[in-house]
Amino acid sequence: MHKEILKHVTSKINLSKDEQREFTGVLSEKRISKKEFLFKPGQAVDYEYYVVQGCLKAFYLDENGNKHIIQFAVEDWWISDFEAFFGNYPAQLYVEAIEDSVLLGIHRDTLETLYKRIPKFERFFRIKTTNAFVALRSRILSSLQKNNKERYLEFCQTYPQIEKRVPNYHIANYLGIKPESLSRLRKELS
Repeated sequence: MHKEILKHVTSKINLSKDEQREFTGVLSEKRISKKEFLFKPGQAVDYEYYVVQGCLKAFYLDENGNKHIIQFAVEDWWISDFEAFFGNYPAQLYVEAIEDSVLLGIHRDTLETLYKRIPKFERFFRIKTTNAFVALRSRILSSLQKNNKERYLEFCQTYPQIEKRVPNYHIANYLGIKPESLSRLRKELS
């Protein structure tokens, strides 16, 4: 199980065998079943999670009870309520498993210790955070500049591994369009 996360990490930074052992030694395994929540609003968010196997979604419920999917996460991705994790305050998001999932978690305090003991990890997580920021900005600009068809095609091209695994109504929600509109688009494109 650690092989996947080590491959993920060492694609950005070089680690000695001792550093690899120290890193994998601080990770905790978590298994959650389909439709199970990793956490809900109001709960503490002490961990960020690397997805070894499975698929999850992070979403927000507005005051009218409408769901807004913020993120999907599949193998080789990270998921959490990052705002709550980094700010050390209660979750605002729900994180729910779409499929049975296996995760590796790292506690906030352990991560801070890891930064001090192996400073290369600050570089690794800076790269991951920067890439996430750029992806979020691209998503915002896409929603402002492109029509539904263009956004859907861009989603399929960017995330083909998600498009095949996630129900259409989740994709529609993520894209900010109605499920019926997505169904029409898919028929038009086939």
